[in-house]
Amino acid sequence: MKNEDQARSLFGIPLSGRPKWHQFLICSSGFFFGYLVNGVCEEYVYNRLQFSYGWYFTFVQGFVYLLLIYFQGFTTKHMVNPWKTYVKLSAVLMGSHGLTKGSLAFLNYPAQIMFKSTKVLPVMVMGAFIPGLRRKYPAQEYISALLLVVGLILFTLADAQTSPNFSMIGVLMITGALIFDSFLGNLQEAIFTLNPDTTQMEMLFCSTVVGLPFLVPPMILTGELFKAWNSCSQHPYVYGVLIFEAMATFVGQVSVLSLIAIFGAATTAMVTTARKAVTLLLSYLIFTKPLTEQHVTGLLLIVMGIILKMLPENKPPPRGIMANGGSKHEKSSLRGESKLVDNGEAEEEGRPLV
Repeated sequence: MKNEDQARSLFGIPLSGRPKWHQFLICSSGFFFGYLVNGVCEEYVYNRLQFSYGWYFTFVQGFVYLLLIYFQGFTTKHMVNPWKTYVKLSAVLMGSHGLTKGSLAFLNYPAQIMFKSTKVLPVMVMGAFIPGLRRKYPAQEYISALLLVVGLILFTLADAQTSPNFSMIGVLMITGALIFDSFLGNLQEAIFTLNPDTTQMEMLFCSTVVGLPFLVPPMILTGELFKAWNSCSQHPYVYGVLIFEAMATFVGQVSVLSLIAIFGAATTAMVTTARKAVTLLLSYLIFTKPLTEQHVTGLLLIVMGIILKMLPENKPPPRGIMANGGSKHEKSSLRGESKLVDNGEAEEEGRPLV
């Protein structure tokens, strides 16, 4: 667990001082709510309206975030990290958002979220290389992640057979988003770890402000800026859907940052995977798509991976405790002698030079 002594809250709900399962339930509920609404809105905009402007929609969403953060009372005076801390994080964040949203033009929504769900494995692997973390996970967690990946691959293959909206361009885009995601959660956790005073609002505010300029070049180079502007001008109600989606995603983003700060990037990735499975089922139920046996097999493997992750770890008692148990009296007597010597030296060192 991370930053246990750091006072944190989520939209006015205090998290510090509560049991861990209370904190987990509150943060997960906010995350599930925000991203379930986000999933329905994305499915409507991309597949029903055929608007595939991922970079532009991310750009609009960023300004909605800044407005909501302002209403939360956050200003630059509350920052505890320098701006340069968020440059790399912002580039990764915007790249992930833009490629994820843009891939919906080539993948149907269930296939996209299944690909995104595999990010738990690269997140765990990348955690071993991020400075300030250097995490190592037990074999149980890797097996759990592998079950998820296999289940998602089975589902994606089945989805390619039943849905026409599937292409290699979309696969390449979502793979790029996965690479960005493998850095994103770990970089966020590293910032929270190295400076526990960092708040969720600061993280979201700074990464959005620094990240928005990164979206301009791809929008101009692809011509998406002018196409999206003309399309949305002809259908202005799309902005209403985007604003509503951004407000829901804002709740989900702040909840995710709370999970990362308290529980770490790998556990948060497992929670996001569970959310994607729920979103997937809702997508099939709401938009009435065919569900095959291969889909069901993939979902069962996903559930098995999640259950394995939730099982408690059987850790043997540390050797230090067993070895130190019989030598406590010896160490205490040695400490007593060393204290006498150290106190004498400390008195001499503590005397003023003049």
